[in-house]
Amino acid sequence: MAKTKAQQIMDHEHVHTEQEVTQAIRDIAAEFEPYIIRQRRHFHKYPEASLHEVRTTSDICGQLDAMNIPYERPLETGVVATLRGTAPDAYRADGTPRRRLLLRADIDALPVTERTDVEYASANEGYMHACGHDCHIAMMLGTLQILRHMTDDIHGEIRIVFQPSEENGKGAKMMCNQGVAEGVDGAFAMHIWSEVDAGKISVEPGPRMANTDWFRIDIHGTSCHGAMPQRGADAVMAAAEIVNALQTIVSREISPYEPAVVTVGEIHGGTARNVIAGSAYLTGTVRTYSDTAHEMMPELIKRIVTHTAMALGADAELTDYTVANVKVENEATSSERARAALVKVLGEEAVGRYRGTLSGEDFSAYLQHVPGMLAFVGCRNPQIGATFAQHSCFYKVDESVLAKGSMLAAQYAVDFLAEE
Repeated sequence: MAKTKAQQIMDHEHVHTEQEVTQAIRDIAAEFEPYIIRQRRHFHKYPEASLHEVRTTSDICGQLDAMNIPYERPLETGVVATLRGTAPDAYRADGTPRRRLLLRADIDALPVTERTDVEYASANEGYMHACGHDCHIAMMLGTLQILRHMTDDIHGEIRIVFQPSEENGKGAKMMCNQGVAEGVDGAFAMHIWSEVDAGKISVEPGPRMANTDWFRIDIHGTSCHGAMPQRGADAVMAAAEIVNALQTIVSREISPYEPAVVTVGEIHGGTARNVIAGSAYLTGTVRTYSDTAHEMMPELIKRIVTHTAMALGADAELTDYTVANVKVENEATSSERARAALVKVLGEEAVGRYRGTLSGEDFSAYLQHVPGMLAFVGCRNPQIGATFAQHSCFYKVDESVLAKGSMLAAQYAVDFLAEE
């Protein structure tokens, strides 16, 4: 029986040149592209909520078993796999790797009801992979298919983290608390992204995703008859004024040169149409890049909340302010390494340009331990309707980009581990 290209590369024992390594990555990725797309569609069909990724975790483990890649499950959901290089210098005399790289893919879905027309649409009513984490799983499995066939070119060890619960900002911290970021020298992740054209990948240095904070504001008024507003203090009116007043933080308190967003996503108040509400509450999110703006936000919100409510005869307080994620900031050396890897496997024309986003990402938790970077893998393609934003119920991706992401991650890993 004729051997596949991957098997031929694995059996070829001479030391590969850089060019041969890159060509091997391209050849194996092309061979496994149907596998990568098939995996993406499978995980897309069975989305699961944060911290409930039971089937997802089991199915990932099944793929790792088929590849004979050892793994551990430090949490109930989520997996940490280990790929050991077999280059002569991959390990020191004491058995420790000369270098170790962490690769991360998040695996959870969103509470979104899918409204696409694809045949592999969500079978779990009310949940959808509307942020592309199904693609992240598939790209990482593709990366492993590439690298497991060329371990002689891996000068160290790769720790692959399939991480739960990114959407609620808990998973990366939970994994780090289990020690997955210990003993590694760098970290790399990819995010499929609807604002970057398919075929382009953005790997620029600097801030890429924002500090992400959550808040809750409780308003206390005095209820009364809806026809006698003078007898009470309207909590709904106070809530409405607070929503408007909070927008002055960005327009009047923060420098125009510093991106910032204050969004109120929920407003709840009242019990009946003819009752002045005695209580209400708001919840929302704050996004910033600047450390200064990030530190200022809680006090600015408190001041506006307290005095706006007071002016209307009510009381209000900032009852919760939680720092969910700090910003994702690509380290310059890591970004340059990624750019070089991208040019090797896909050419200069694949280098994308993207300004970054005020969306959040808990990959930043790993970057607090080690240097690293996150790449935006473009998936926007109007010809197939892949134009909707992340988190949309109509979200689609151009699947031809998935193998490209796998190639980039594989080349980055090989290059990182080959460095002194």
